[in-house]
Amino acid sequence: MKNSEKAVKLFTDGYNCAQAVFGAFANDIGFDDATALKMAAPFGGGIGRQREVCGAVSGMLMVFGYLYGYETPETGEIKMQHYEQTRELCDKFAEINGSIICREILKTKEKGGVPEARTEKYYHERPCVRCVRVASEILEEYIIGNK
Repeated sequence: MKNSEKAVKLFTDGYNCAQAVFGAFANDIGFDDATALKMAAPFGGGIGRQREVCGAVSGMLMVFGYLYGYETPETGEIKMQHYEQTRELCDKFAEINGSIICREILKTKEKGGVPEARTEKYYHERPCVRCVRVASEILEEYIIGNK
């Protein structure tokens, strides 16, 4: 199963968007499922349903950072290149989904509240499955192209 398919399955099983993307790649980067799902949990709904950066983007960038990030206090070329690569991933996501901001993708200003039940109507009306798939596919393509 491709990571993008695994991500969609995790989301439709009830995990949030960030958990779905990060969890789909967890074993590939050496994380056990439980740890990955816990780490990504706060980023769902645009960081705790604040509707900020889409959780699928956050999950994608967590994996990207683990694989390609730097671990020293950088201030120069390495940091600049990493940020450029980060923006490229975000730009690809935004090209397809219109934004990387959850409230803009969902066309809502609603924050907080009880997460909606995952019903057929929920999956039909919301773009979240697409966002999870797209973030995972962008990441898969990046990894393949940068081995």
